[in-house]
Amino acid sequence: MPNCDTAHSSCSELEVNSCFLDIWKNSCYHREIACISCSRLDIQMYSVCVRGGCLTHCIASGNIPAAFLLENSERSSYSSQETEQTMLTLSFKLDPSREGQPDRGMALGTGYTKAQPTYNKMWRDAQKDLDIQLQREREEFLQPEQDLVKVFGMLATSYIKYMQIFRTLETAHNQLLHQQKRALIRQVLDGVIGRILELKKEMVDLEKSEFHYIDNILEDLKLLPEDLEVPIPRYFIKEQLEVLQQREKILDQILLEAGLQAEEPVEAMTFEEAIKVIQVAERARQGRCRAAYMKRIYLAEKRAKQPKVEIKTGLSPDDAATRIQKVWRGCVQRKKTENLREEEMVFLGMSLPPQLKAMSILQMDAGQVNGLQGEIQERDDEIPIKNKLRETEGLSIKETLQDQIGQCFIECRHIVGRFPDYPPEEAGGSMAILSQNTPEQVAAELAAKMEKALEKKDQKGKKEKGGEKEKSQGKKDKKTKKKEKDEGWKMAPSNFLSIMEEGNTQYKAVWQNRGEGWDFLQDHDPELMKEEKREEVEKEIRVQVDALMRQKLENLKLAVDGEKSSKPKKGKKSDQKKTTTRKKVSELEEDLTPDRTIDSLYKELVEEGLLIKAKTVNLSDYVGEYSYLGTTLRQADKEPVPSLADVRQLIALYGILPLGSQIVHEKTPLVKALLLAGPAGVGKKMLVHAICTETGANLFNLSASSITGKYPGKSGLQMMLHMVLKVAKQLQPSVVWIGDTEKIFSKAADRETGPKRLEKMLPKFLKALRAPDRVLLVGTTNRPFDANLKPFCKVYQKIIVIPRPDYASRFVLWKHIILQNGGAITNLLNISCLANVSDGFTPGQLIRAVQAVLTKLRLLQMSRKPLRTDEFIGFLATQDPVYREEEEVFKAWYAKTPLGRARTRALAGNAKAGKGKGSKGKK
Repeated sequence: MPNCDTAHSSCSELEVNSCFLDIWKNSCYHREIACISCSRLDIQMYSVCVRGGCLTHCIASGNIPAAFLLENSERSSYSSQETEQTMLTLSFKLDPSREGQPDRGMALGTGYTKAQPTYNKMWRDAQKDLDIQLQREREEFLQPEQDLVKVFGMLATSYIKYMQIFRTLETAHNQLLHQQKRALIRQVLDGVIGRILELKKEMVDLEKSEFHYIDNILEDLKLLPEDLEVPIPRYFIKEQLEVLQQREKILDQILLEAGLQAEEPVEAMTFEEAIKVIQVAERARQGRCRAAYMKRIYLAEKRAKQPKVEIKTGLSPDDAATRIQKVWRGCVQRKKTENLREEEMVFLGMSLPPQLKAMSILQMDAGQVNGLQGEIQERDDEIPIKNKLRETEGLSIKETLQDQIGQCFIECRHIVGRFPDYPPEEAGGSMAILSQNTPEQVAAELAAKMEKALEKKDQKGKKEKGGEKEKSQGKKDKKTKKKEKDEGWKMAPSNFLSIMEEGNTQYKAVWQNRGEGWDFLQDHDPELMKEEKREEVEKEIRVQVDALMRQKLENLKLAVDGEKSSKPKKGKKSDQKKTTTRKKVSELEEDLTPDRTIDSLYKELVEEGLLIKAKTVNLSDYVGEYSYLGTTLRQADKEPVPSLADVRQLIALYGILPLGSQIVHEKTPLVKALLLAGPAGVGKKMLVHAICTETGANLFNLSASSITGKYPGKSGLQMMLHMVLKVAKQLQPSVVWIGDTEKIFSKAADRETGPKRLEKMLPKFLKALRAPDRVLLVGTTNRPFDANLKPFCKVYQKIIVIPRPDYASRFVLWKHIILQNGGAITNLLNISCLANVSDGFTPGQLIRAVQAVLTKLRLLQMSRKPLRTDEFIGFLATQDPVYREEEEVFKAWYAKTPLGRARTRALAGNAKAGKGKGSKGKK
C-alpha cells in the first residue's frame, strides 16, 4: 500500500470532494482514502473508486457491499456489465471452493461482456442435453413404429431438442477463447447440424410437405415459436474473413476497370454553400479572438485592483524545493501504482499480459478477437513442442515400435509356420500388423484370404448361373420391402450420430472433470497439444521403422526359411487393359481451359456480367412472423398458407447450413438445386443475396437477361458453363442464380443465343456437381406455370412457393420498415389498421410505400408532425395487390409438382380413413 504522506500530502489541506477529484485524476494511487470514503459517501464517490481501480480492494475489505454495487451500477459512470465481471472474477478468487473452480480469465474484446466460466457452463449444459438426446434416440428410433402420428411427434420433438442444442453450442463456440475446446465444439456442431437436416428430410417424407406446424409440441415443451428459428453459425464468415475481404477488393477493382461499377460520387458544394461554411468558420474565429481579448482585459483589471501589500515577490528557495519534491514524488508514485494496478488486472484476468497486448489490439481492429489470440499462441507453441517430443521421446518410440513388430514376426511364425508378408505403405505399413488382432485372428485372416482366392477361381465357371440367381434375388428384395412396410416406419441410418457420439465421448474423457484453475489465459492446453503432436511424431518415426523392419524381415526369411522376398506379379494384359480403361467424362467435366488460370477465368466472368457482387443482406432482414393457425387448420384437413418465417427457415436449412460447412455438405442428403417461386415483390432476390452474405459465397448470374447474346452456339454455351463450374468449384462456396428461370423451360424458339439453350445443359451441369462441391443452383420465378413442368421439376429438387404475407407478418413488416427508414411510431400511427388495409400487398410494395412517404423533408418534420396512418394509404391505392385468383394459380401449379401430388394423395388417404372410421362407428 503506498504511503499517503508522500504520495498525497495535499489531501489534508483540501476539501473532501476536491480530494476525490485529485484521486480520480491521479489514477487513484492511494487506495485507503478511496476505500474508506466509498463506505460513507455517496454513489458518486463509488464511481470515482471504480474508475481508479479500487473496486476489487473495496469488495475484499468489505467496505462496499456487493448488493450496493449491483444496485447502483446503473446510476454510476461504470457499467453494470463491467461491475458484474469484476465481482464474478473476484468471487472466484476469494472463494476457490466454488463448483468446478471455473477459470479466472475474462473474455476480452468487443462483444465479450460475460466471463469465460459462463460459456463453459453453457457448453456443459449443451453436452448434457446432447447425451440425453442420443440416449433417447437409441431407445426410440431403433424399433419400427406403425403409428405415423406418434412417429411425427418423435421426429418433431427431436428436431426441437437438436435446435436448442445447436443454438447453445453455436453461442459457446463463438464466445470461448480456448482453441482446443472450440475445435471439439465445432466437431459436435457439424454433427448436430447434419442431424437436424436428416430429421427435416424424414419429416418431409412423412408429411409430404416442406412446411410443418408443431404448435402443440412447442406448448408441451413450454417453448416459443422463436425457439424454432434456425441460428446461422458465425464461423461460416469468420473462418474465411481475410479471403473474403481480399476477394471483394479484387472484384471491386475488376468492376471499376471494366466500367461496370462507378466510384462513389463525392458530393460537391455549391458556391453559396461554400461561402456559408467560410462565413461560419470566420465568425467563430472572430468570436474566439474576442473572448480571449476580453479575458486579458479582465485579468489586467483584476490585478490592478489588488492591494500592493498582498503581492508576493515569489517563493523562498526552501518552499520551491519542497514543491518540486512533492510533484516529483507524486509522479514517481503514480507510475509505480499504475504498474501495480496493471499487474493486478492481469492477475484477475481482466487485462492481457504486456507481451500479448499488442497482438490483442491488432486483433480487435480486425474484428477477430474471439479466437485468433489462442490460434496464434497455439501455432507458436506447436513447433517447439513437436521438436522437444522428437528429441526426448523419439528414441524410445522407435525402440518400442521395433520390439513390437519383431515380436509380431515371431508369434506369427510360431502359429502359421512362416513369417508374414510386410504390408505396403498404401495399406498402412506396420499399422496393419500392429492392429488389435491377436495372432490367432491374424492366422484366421490369412486363411480367409486363401479361401477367397479359391472362390474367385470357382466363380469363373458359374457366370451363366449367376443371372438366374439375380432374378431370384430381385424377387426376395421385393418381398423384404413389403415386409418392411408391414412392420411400419423405421428411421434411416444416420451419417452424423457417430460424429456426435465421438465428440460426446471425447468431451467426457477430456473436459468434463478437468480442473482448469491453473489455465490463466484460456487459450490452449499444452498437455493436450503434446498428445496430438506425439501421434504426429510417432507417424513420422513409423515410416523410418517400416523401412528398417522391411529389410530385417527379408533377411530373416532368407536366413531362417531360405525364401526371397516375393515381388508382386504382373497381371495379365487383359487385366491391364481393364485397369487403364477410363470412365466417360461429361462435357462440362472436361477441362476446356487447361492453359488458363482461375484468376483469368474469374476476371472474364466478371467482365461478362456472369459473376456479380452480392448485396450485403442478412437472413434476419427477411422479416416475417410465425403462422399460429397452422396446426388448427391441418387438424381440420385444410392446407395452411405458409408464413414468411417458414420460408426463412427453409432457406437456412436448404441453402445456408449445407453451403457453410464442408462436412455437413458431404454427408447430408444433397440438395443441388432450389427454386423460389412467388409473385413479384415477395423477396426472392433478397433471399438469394442473403444466402451469399451468410456463407460468403460467390454469386454467378445466369439469368435470361444476363446470358442473352453471349457465348453463342453449342460450343460457346459449353465453354460458358465450364468456366462457371470450374471457378465455382475452385472458389466454393458458390451460388449460381438463374432469374426468370421459367424462360429456359418455355416454348421459345431462339435456341442459339436465348435462355432456352440452357434447358438440355442444366441437368448435365447438376450431374457434374459432386458431394464435396459446395455449389448451389438457385432459380427464381414469378410465373412458374409458363414452364414445361416435367423438365422443370427434374432440375429443381426443392421447390419453395413464397406466398403473400399474412396479417402477423404484415404487422411486423410495417413496424420494421418504418423504423428502418428513420420513421417514428406514435399513437397517431395505427399499425394494426395498416396491416389490415395492406392485405394482398407484398413486402416490396410496403417498402416502396414507406420510402415514398418518408422523404428527407418529411423526416425533418417528424418531431413536430408525427406520422399518421392515412399518409401511407394514398400510395397503396396506386398499387395492384396480389389477388386471390393469382394465389390460387400458384397453389394449383404447386399441386402438380411431385411433392404436391404426394401431399394431395396423403390428404385423400387421410380423408378416406376418416370416413371409414365414421361409417364403422355408425354401424
